Amino acid sequence: MLVLLPPSETKADGGDDRCLDLDSLSFPELNPVRRKLADALVELAGDVPASLSALGLSERQRGEVERNARLWSSSTTPAVLRYTGVLYDALGADGLTGARRERAHRRLAVASALFGVVRADDPIPAYRLSGGSTLPGIGSLRSVWRPVLEPVLADVDELVVDLRSGAYASLARIPGAVTVRVVTEDAHGRRKTVSHHNKAHKGRLAAALATTAAEPTTPKDLVEVARAAGIPCEQVSETALEVVTGA
Repeated sequence: MLVLLPPSETKADGGDDRCLDLDSLSFPELNPVRRKLADALVELAGDVPASLSALGLSERQRGEVERNARLWSSSTTPAVLRYTGVLYDALGADGLTGARRERAHRRLAVASALFGVVRADDPIPAYRLSGGSTLPGIGSLRSVWRPVLEPVLADVDELVVDLRSGAYASLARIPGAVTVRVVTEDAHGRRKTVSHHNKAHKGRLAAALATTAAEPTTPKDLVEVARAAGIPCEQVSETALEVVTGA
């Protein structure tokens, strides 16, 4: 099973002494595009106003441009620890040990505008690039990633649980992947998509799936793992689940 997480705009600082080495990352067939985008971000960082505009940043976020300027020389840390925010707080990867940690590293991957997709323990630096960005001289990330990323993800020979948000899902379709929607249900049984706590619920679901001793191979198995962890989950189609919260 592969649980594909969305990335986050916010990223932790620091890491170890290793710099970015594309050959150390999973899915090496993505390296030509990774290198092209990384080089483009570093070059763009030389023009701060152009970087702020292309990346949709404010003047107060100049530090993000400085991060991009240091892409090839800054320290790295495992991807699952680099990304921060509500979903990753709920995932709690930094507190995993032993067999649970090993299972999580084997099962978790993160979608990335810069790297396409990385495994949980792939060492990456802090950077700033969003899935909906368009880079000067390159174009939209969707046009860059889709031709190369879709075949890679289509070749994943295991059950894929797709927790990506819209901008990242558009970078590559994954036939047969199981998607998850977080919904509320009112007293009349009417459901609507949750926005406020969506990330926290998906983070808890990802934690349950990543660390379970079971080996889920079907959507029904996913539901059983979720419910065993106290997460109210239902299968609503062949490839779709809903996590149902109170109104």
